[in-house]
Amino acid sequence: MSPPLADEPVEPADEGTEPLTDDEYAEHLAALGSAWEVVDDHHLEATYEFADFAEALAFTNEVGELAEEEWHHPDIRLSWGEVGVEMWSHDIGGLHESDFVMAARMDRIYDGYDDN
Repeated sequence: MSPPLADEPVEPADEGTEPLTDDEYAEHLAALGSAWEVVDDHHLEATYEFADFAEALAFTNEVGELAEEEWHHPDIRLSWGEVGVEMWSHDIGGLHESDFVMAARMDRIYDGYDDN
């Protein structure tokens, strides 16, 4: 049995790596929570909902810490009770396995919040 996606390493795309195709990323997408979708075969998007601004901010800070640890940074939009996230590998201009690993780790962080 393979480990959950969130337990996989975040490895940067090598030079010359092509972005994943829809056939290649389909299994990874299926392993993520329902908040995630692939947009234009280019990036992942999710919106997480929270009871209030404080929880949304706390989640944003945790995602920020994860991004710094892994040196793989999403675009984040914070508003009252909601955090929007976009994730892709900028170096290759599209999706890489590490984007899905990061998304799974964000789902794991979100699971720690009571009102989700």
